[in-house]
Amino acid sequence: MAVIDETKSALNTNIKTDVKEVAERVSEHENENKIRVIAIGASTGGTEAILSILKQLPSNIPGIIIVQHMPAVFTQMYAQRLNANTEFNVKEAKTGDVVAHGSVLVAPGDYHMKLKKTGARLSVECIKDEKVSGHCPSVDVLFESVAQEFGKNSIGVILTGMGRDGAQGILRMKNEGAETIGQDEESSVVYGMPKSAYELGAINYQLPLHKIPEKIISLLNKDI
Repeated sequence: MAVIDETKSALNTNIKTDVKEVAERVSEHENENKIRVIAIGASTGGTEAILSILKQLPSNIPGIIIVQHMPAVFTQMYAQRLNANTEFNVKEAKTGDVVAHGSVLVAPGDYHMKLKKTGARLSVECIKDEKVSGHCPSVDVLFESVAQEFGKNSIGVILTGMGRDGAQGILRMKNEGAETIGQDEESSVVYGMPKSAYELGAINYQLPLHKIPEKIISLLNKDI
């Protein structure tokens, strides 16, 4: 009887171990495919466009990181405005700030912002440097860092704005497996940045502004 009991105990232990390993593998697979961050870039007309999007999104979604072309000082004021008028916890970013559910980080004027991944932890790095694609902060810098760190676990959104900043970055995001959204011409104040991205083939979904929050929610629900 002792031998039988020991055999049963060994079998139960092995079964529990196997179940735990399978559960861990499933969890890892789910995390591999889950959206972890939403990156938004905009210029002319973007302040109102971003506010409109955030107002229509629930706050219990992955962290949002934003580059809006804007001088220093004004980015802090803009972050405060977003914080006061949306359900999100919005602030002007500084190096080391964590990208978390319900949070929105706005790149500070005159600083590039990059996404950093340390294990499971997401944070941002703000760097004072030369202009990229004609701007500091640059949308391309942000999108390139998201593509490098998270690829398919991200959503990229390029909104109204003059020029081409963000087009190459969002193309890299798409090539790395990210979902990409561009604002359409009719709803853009200036159809420059989203047009450049669309012409590069970088956009999965080109949409009017009022349809963008709905698409973001749809893409997030797909990952549940």
